[in-house]
Amino acid sequence: MATHLITLVALFMALFPSSTISTDLPPKDQDLLVAIEEMQKANYFTFVMLINMSPLDPKFLGNVTFLMPSDRMLSKTIIPENAVSSFLYRHSIPSSLLIEHLLYIPTGSILPSSMPEYILNVSNGGGRRSFFLNNVRIISPNICAAGSSIRCHGIDGVLTPESYISLPTCSNSAGAVTPASPLASPPPPSSTSPLPSPSPVPFLQSPAPDDFPVPAPQPADSSQSNSECSQCLSDRKSFKFIGTLLAILVISVSI
Repeated sequence: MATHLITLVALFMALFPSSTISTDLPPKDQDLLVAIEEMQKANYFTFVMLINMSPLDPKFLGNVTFLMPSDRMLSKTIIPENAVSSFLYRHSIPSSLLIEHLLYIPTGSILPSSMPEYILNVSNGGGRRSFFLNNVRIISPNICAAGSSIRCHGIDGVLTPESYISLPTCSNSAGAVTPASPLASPPPPSSTSPLPSPSPVPFLQSPAPDDFPVPAPQPADSSQSNSECSQCLSDRKSFKFIGTLLAILVISVSI
C-alpha cells in the first residue's frame, strides 16, 4: 500500500512540475524576471546587478521603461551604494513605452522619470537610432519586449542628475497675509508755518449757482392781462353803484 502511495506522488510531481514552481512568484515579479533575462541576453549585466542591489520597489514591477547604459559606460561611473535606487529612478520612465511609441513624441517635449522633479528632454530625429533623452541617444531599442508591461532600451550614456526642475509647491508662506506696516505718525505742526486749511468735503459743499438752473420767466399773455384789467374795472363800477345806492338810502331815511 505504501508503495502505491509513493508511486502516485511521484507521478503527480512529474506531471505538474511547472504549476508548482510558478506559484512561488507573483505575476508582477515574474514580469520583472522576464525583463532581467532579456537584459542579460543583451549583455547589460551591470544594469541587472544594480536592479538586484536595489530594494524591490513596486515602481519596477510593471508599467515601466528602463533606460540602460552599457557595461562600458557604467564601468566609468561611480555609484555609491546608497544612491543605487536614485540611479534607477533617473533611468526609468513610469510607463511602458516601445520605441514605436517614443517616436510619436515631438522634439521639445518632456517626459517624467520615476524620480520626482527629474525630467527627460526629448529630441526626436525621426528614426529609431536618432531619438535622444537629455542628449543621451537610444542605441538599442526594444531589448525588453517579451513581458506584458516592462520595456527597456539601451542608451549610449549616463543620465546625470543635472536635469532637476523646481516645481511650484504649496506652502503656508504663500498664503500668509503680510501684516500691514504701521502708519507713521504725522510730524508735529511747526509754529511758524500756518496749518493748511482742510479741504471741504465734497458732499457738504454748497451747490454752485449753476448746479440748479432757474427757469427763464415766460412772457405773460396779453389777452389774459387785458381780461383781468377789464374785470377789475367792472368790479370798481359795481362797488361805486352800490355805494351810491347806500348813500341815497341813508339820505332818504334821514329826511
